[in-house]
Amino acid sequence: MNFTLIKTDTDTKARVGIINTAHGDIETPIFMPVGTAGTVKAIHQQDLLNDTKAQIILGNTYHLYLRPGTNIINGAGGIHQFNGWHKPILTDSGGYQVYSLTANRKMNDNGVVFKSHIDGSKHQFTPENVIDTQRLIGADIMMVLDECTPYPCEYDYAKKSLAITHNWLNRCFTQYKNTNGLYGYSQALFPIVQGSVYKDLRIQSAEFISNIGAEGNAIGGLSVGEPVEMMYEMTELVCNILPIEKPRYLMGVGTPANILESIALGVDMMDCVMPTRNARNGMLFTQNGIINIKNEKWKNDFSPIDEFGTSFVDAAYTKAYLRHLFVSKEILSAMIATAHNLAFYLWLVKEARIKINEGSFNSWKNRMVKQLMQRL
Repeated sequence: MNFTLIKTDTDTKARVGIINTAHGDIETPIFMPVGTAGTVKAIHQQDLLNDTKAQIILGNTYHLYLRPGTNIINGAGGIHQFNGWHKPILTDSGGYQVYSLTANRKMNDNGVVFKSHIDGSKHQFTPENVIDTQRLIGADIMMVLDECTPYPCEYDYAKKSLAITHNWLNRCFTQYKNTNGLYGYSQALFPIVQGSVYKDLRIQSAEFISNIGAEGNAIGGLSVGEPVEMMYEMTELVCNILPIEKPRYLMGVGTPANILESIALGVDMMDCVMPTRNARNGMLFTQNGIINIKNEKWKNDFSPIDEFGTSFVDAAYTKAYLRHLFVSKEILSAMIATAHNLAFYLWLVKEARIKINEGSFNSWKNRMVKQLMQRL
């Protein structure tokens, strides 16, 4: 993997760059649709590629390990062959899923023992076998095993957790260096900055991770319930420390406004389930603001979903028709809404790249943030 920084905005820390991987180039800043179980819910891979213009998607080590299992993925020749997505893929290590399984897991210095949410069977993740699992999956970018601390958490807990995360990080990189990709191409490994909302811990973690010399770096443990101002403060703090010449990945973020504000702080990569999950519940993101398409007010509205036409479905379907599909509980409703929301998110980061190159990002961002989150 290689990252080339092309331009940095003069008024903010927003950057334009390009990441080269074995499965194609990724223009940054970029939003990455979440495909937890090897699929982005309610949309075909072909539509992801051609219509939403996705450049990279996510898979999840925890979920893919449990189902279908790494023996199945390995037998197919890796995740790209298994799911038919032949562009870049990033896999989360499963640390966040382990965090969400508080009642069904036990952590220690060696790793984490957890019960499957599928059948209750017991499993263990260690820094070493998480790397081995991701080698079998075959993602272009892999993540280290970490603990995502909850919010709020006590300082002492966050400090102890950070020590464990850094220990696991070192073990992950040792295993990474002692193993090779299984499918004829190289895989990158990103460490993850943690430290909850404590400045000294975030600084310590960012400095520790900067010294690893990884091909890219991630920022985790934010967007877990803390006030948005705190998320921005921690993100800015960390971005000021992480190497300029490496891509920065802010995990689990977020709303369209979060996306733009994070880009302004120097973030290059983001992911979130929000555009797909909210789409399936009838929430649509548009340039004018947020639409709950189930509302009665759209019943006789025969205008496009988004009048600016940021997705291929905008020209094909009206608000009234999409509302009818949701009210009727038709599966097509989720498909149309998902395609629209993902296309909108990918349009948003593409526009950000254009504005950074033009030198007008900051004024455009400030204007867009105000209108993106208003309810229509």
